Amino acid sequence: MAGVKETPRQRMIGMMYLVLTALLALQVSNQILQKFVLINDGMERTSRNYVLKNQATVESIEYTVEQQGNNEKDVPKVGAAQEIREETKEITAYLEELKKQLIEQSGAKNEEGNFVNSSLKNTEVAGNIFVNNGKGEELKATLNGFPTKVQEILEGVGITDQTFNPIALDASEIDLFKNDSEARNKDFTNLNFVKSPVGAVLALLSQYQNEVLNIESEALSTIANTIGSFYFKADITEAQISAVSNIVAAGTKFEGTMFIASSSSSSRPTMNVDGRSVEVDEKGFGRIEFTATPATEYDDRGLSRRVLSGEIVTNIGGEDQVLPVEYEYFVAQPVVKVSSEVVQQLYADCANELLIEVPALGNTYAPEFAISNGQSIKGNSPGQVTIIPGASGKVTIGVSSGGNKIDDVEFDIKPVPAPSIVPVMGNGNEVDISQSQAIGSLTGLKVRAVPEPTFGRTMAKDANFEVTGGEVRLLRNDVPRQTIQIASGNNIAMRQLLESARAGDDIVVVVNQVTRTNFRGNKIPTTLNQIIRIGVK
Repeated sequence: MAGVKETPRQRMIGMMYLVLTALLALQVSNQILQKFVLINDGMERTSRNYVLKNQATVESIEYTVEQQGNNEKDVPKVGAAQEIREETKEITAYLEELKKQLIEQSGAKNEEGNFVNSSLKNTEVAGNIFVNNGKGEELKATLNGFPTKVQEILEGVGITDQTFNPIALDASEIDLFKNDSEARNKDFTNLNFVKSPVGAVLALLSQYQNEVLNIESEALSTIANTIGSFYFKADITEAQISAVSNIVAAGTKFEGTMFIASSSSSSRPTMNVDGRSVEVDEKGFGRIEFTATPATEYDDRGLSRRVLSGEIVTNIGGEDQVLPVEYEYFVAQPVVKVSSEVVQQLYADCANELLIEVPALGNTYAPEFAISNGQSIKGNSPGQVTIIPGASGKVTIGVSSGGNKIDDVEFDIKPVPAPSIVPVMGNGNEVDISQSQAIGSLTGLKVRAVPEPTFGRTMAKDANFEVTGGEVRLLRNDVPRQTIQIASGNNIAMRQLLESARAGDDIVVVVNQVTRTNFRGNKIPTTLNQIIRIGVK
C-alpha cells in the first residue's frame, strides 16, 4: 500500500482491499458476486479519473518548468515525471491484461458483454492462472517493484524524503490475517487466488490498479511541489521613496527616488550591515536603524563621509547567493547652540535659564547635561535647563544626546552685582538727596537695595535684595549727635532720631550689609559699604 502517511481515502481503500481479500475464500451468493461487480466498476472509474489527473499533473510540471525559464535544476524533473507516467501505464496495462485473461478463460462475460453469475463464481480459473501458470509470483514482483522503481526515479532528481510501501503482501504482513492461525502462513498467491471466485479477483486486480495510480499521484505531486522552490518569486511589493534628506530648508530642492521594492514570501533572506545582523520583517525587508557616532574630522561644510557595507544572502537558482550592497551617507557635525539673555557669563549661585539646542539632530535630539563646577535642573522641554554655577571660576556643560557625547560648552562665572541703596519716603517716592528735606517728611524713611538693572531683568528670581545691616546717624556741624541701628531697611525707628533734629542738620545712612533671597528661598548676606547723606530743613 502507498505512502507512509495515508489519507483517509487511502485508509478506506486499504480496508476495502482487506475485505475483498477476506471474502475470496468464502462460498458467495449471486448477490455478493453482483456487489463485487459493482465494486470493480467503481474502481475502474476511479482508475480512469486517476489517469486523467496524473496526466494533467505531468503537463502542469512541463508548463511550470518552461515558464520559469527551463532552469537546469528543474528540467530533469520533467523527465522524471514522464518516466513515472510511463512506468504506471505499463503496470496498469499489465493488470488490465490479467483481467482480460481471467474473463476469457472463465467465460465471465457473454456475447453482449454482460457478466455471467455462474462464471463469476468459478473458483478454479484464478488458481490455474496465478498458481499453476506462475502469474501470482510474477504479479507480486511486478507490483512491489513499482514503488521501488518510483522511489529510485525521485532520488535521481534529488527527492529523498518520499517513500512507498509494497503493494502485494503475504498474509503475515496484513493485520487482518497475521494473527489468524489458518491464514497467516499463506503467501500472496495462495491468499488471494486459491479457491477465489472470478468476480472477487477482478475487483482485487482493479484495486491494485488504484494502488499503482495512487503511488503515481503522490510521486507527481511531490515533484510538482519542488518545482521552482529555488526560483525567486517576487510576490511581495511595496512602493517606496528614498530621499537625499528628510529635512529640507525652505527655498531648497527636495531630491529623492521613487521605486518598487520587492521580496519573495517563499524565501526570507538574511542580512547584515557593517558586521551587524539586520532584522528582517515578515515581508522580507530589512530595517536598518543605528545611532551615528560623532566623527573625528569634518569637512568645511561640517560633514563627514561614511559608507554602509552590507550583504544580503538569498536563494537564487537553488543556491544561496551573497549580494553585496553599499550606501554612502554623511554625518553632520552637531553644533551646540545656546540661547539666553546672559549667554556669555553665568551668575554665581543663581538660576541661569538656558536653551541648549543641536539643530542638526532635529527630532532625535534627546539631551543630557553633565555639569562641572555647578548644578543643573532639567526643564520641561528638550534643551531647557537651569544652571546654578559655583561661586567662581568657570562652569562646563557637557552636552550629550541619546548617550552620545556631542560637545562641551564653557562659561565664565560672574559674581552677582552689588545692588544700589535707595532711600525712600513713607509714600514710596525716592528721596532727592540733592535737596534738603523737611524733618517731618523723613519720619517714614526706608532704605531699599535695588538690583543692577540687567541682573534684575534677567535674573528676577534671584534679584530679591533687602538691607539687613547698618545705621542712621544725626549730624550737626558734622558732629554725630545720635545713632540708631538698621535691622531692616523697611523698618527704621526714625521718629526717635528726628525728635532731636534741627534745620541744617544732616541724616547720614550707612549700609554695611544686604541680604539676597535666591530662587530657592535661601538668604545670602553680603557685606556692603554705602553712605547716603540727606540734609534737613
